[in-house]
Amino acid sequence: MEILQYPLDGQTLLRKKLKLKKELSVRPELIEKRIAVLGGSTTNEVVDQLELFLLDYGIKPVFYQSEYAQYWQDAMFGNPELDAFAPDVVYIHTNWRNVTAFPTTQSSKEESDRFLAEQFTHFSTMWEKIAERYRCPIIQNNFDRPNYRLLGNSDISDHRGRSNFLFRLNQLFYDYADTHNGFYINDIDYLSAAYGLETWGNPLYWNMYKYFLCLDAIPLLAKSVADIIKSIYGKNKKVLVLDLDNTLWGGVVGDDGVEGIQVGPEVPMGQIYSEFQRYVKDLKSIGVLLAVNSKNDEANALAGLNHPDGVLRPDDFVNIKANWDNKDRNMVQIASELNLGADSFVFADDNPTEREIMKRAELGVAVPVMDKVENYIRTIDRGGYFEVTSLSSDDLVRVRMYQENAKRQVLEKSVGSYDEFLESLEMKATIRRFEPIYINRIAQLTNKSNQFNLTTLRCSESDITAMADSPDWLCLYGKLEDKFGDNGVVSVISGEKQGAELHMRLWLMSCRVLKRGMEDAMLDTLVSDAKAQGMEAIVGYYYPTPKNGMVKDFYRNMGFALVSEEENGSTTWRLALDGYVPKGPHIQIQR
Repeated sequence: MEILQYPLDGQTLLRKKLKLKKELSVRPELIEKRIAVLGGSTTNEVVDQLELFLLDYGIKPVFYQSEYAQYWQDAMFGNPELDAFAPDVVYIHTNWRNVTAFPTTQSSKEESDRFLAEQFTHFSTMWEKIAERYRCPIIQNNFDRPNYRLLGNSDISDHRGRSNFLFRLNQLFYDYADTHNGFYINDIDYLSAAYGLETWGNPLYWNMYKYFLCLDAIPLLAKSVADIIKSIYGKNKKVLVLDLDNTLWGGVVGDDGVEGIQVGPEVPMGQIYSEFQRYVKDLKSIGVLLAVNSKNDEANALAGLNHPDGVLRPDDFVNIKANWDNKDRNMVQIASELNLGADSFVFADDNPTEREIMKRAELGVAVPVMDKVENYIRTIDRGGYFEVTSLSSDDLVRVRMYQENAKRQVLEKSVGSYDEFLESLEMKATIRRFEPIYINRIAQLTNKSNQFNLTTLRCSESDITAMADSPDWLCLYGKLEDKFGDNGVVSVISGEKQGAELHMRLWLMSCRVLKRGMEDAMLDTLVSDAKAQGMEAIVGYYYPTPKNGMVKDFYRNMGFALVSEEENGSTTWRLALDGYVPKGPHIQIQR
């Protein structure tokens, strides 16, 4: 919904929240998550606004709110209501006013360090208790600054200054986040600076309502928390699709020629476009795929991308559509060729007419307002489309993987038969029990895979770790590589043992390796391991969604027998392990 995109109009969001909630609540495919908000200040409006952003991201939140300023007590000691709530996420909404002891002007360096250690322990002990009790992701605000500096400019450098103290305390929080999976910082230090510290921390709102920030800024804070939650649960966008003329460079390459477009150091506007290109190229390093959707002759488009002062080059993009077709039609084609849903795309185009056409096509594409080139980076960055909560090894090489996949498609078209194509790939699969090094990627897959996903169970890293550590679960991941490169972890299966049956709670695979036999390799290995653990049958479940229809008959095709079918299309299947004949795909399996 456009009103929930950057730039935010806080007053409008506060005023129209009930109407917006009603509109958003009827969206299809909402996944329900229980969010516990433990506040060091008033949280009512924070929760109301957080609900809007989460609904817009496809998450239906159910909330628990602590009593005013009872965040630490709830976390440390729990209570029957919170324990019964069993949160999927805990958000700790604190700020500098919740620091219980600051150094004074009389404090020695040793005393300041002791205060710092005590304050950090106050929070870290709480985090450990939450992790132990609820085994779920934790989101913690860092600290904004007070809107005064007792020591003036020295407040940031003197150990007795509150600014210095909070700066050092924040760093301890960051070090903790860096070493603890499932722990995330909501950066209100940045948010308050971007919003304007004096307005953000207006003491009127604290003294009258016990809100530590002004009301108009609450939507900004709520969006930031929602960005983290939607990233944890795989709701990030995956592809940035860009126009060219007046988006990646100034001018129209078809009219002005390559030498006439603005990019590079020669003119101020060219420098701004170059800076945007550099930012876009940097997005590749966090796993964002880049594509072009431009009304242009392809030759002119490629010439512009090869401008000697440009930062981006044609091989930075996994797909280039430069033609005179409607851009919404091009977008559908790009999605098909990448085997991704168009709702995982962001469309950046300077032309308001093209943006409106894309929105009216209702493909689910995010369409930010690209009004002025000097705002382009800020618009994409603060949109939160590609929020990073983790960077797996697969994220770092995702562009390369898609480029390698294009080579496979060329090979497939050149061979005589599909079996010959599969054999020529020289595939090797590593299939093993869940390992700590891949927990992050496995959790990502459960949240990002929509088409080849039989149960659509969404899991956090804590959930995956709990499965891996339990003797009651049989969990396998699969990596696939071939002569063109390593596809990384592409398949996950996880079953819960009940007597002599293994009930499948997760069965999913990345669509980029469809029809290569990986599903056969996974089943062969699963059956072998299940037999070794005394299982006699595997029970599989299919829960239909608007996106996973492609696997409706998966179990039937794999040799399972139908047990039952419900009115909503959900089905249960069973495979007796005695007499199972391995599929034997064109893959060498390594354990």
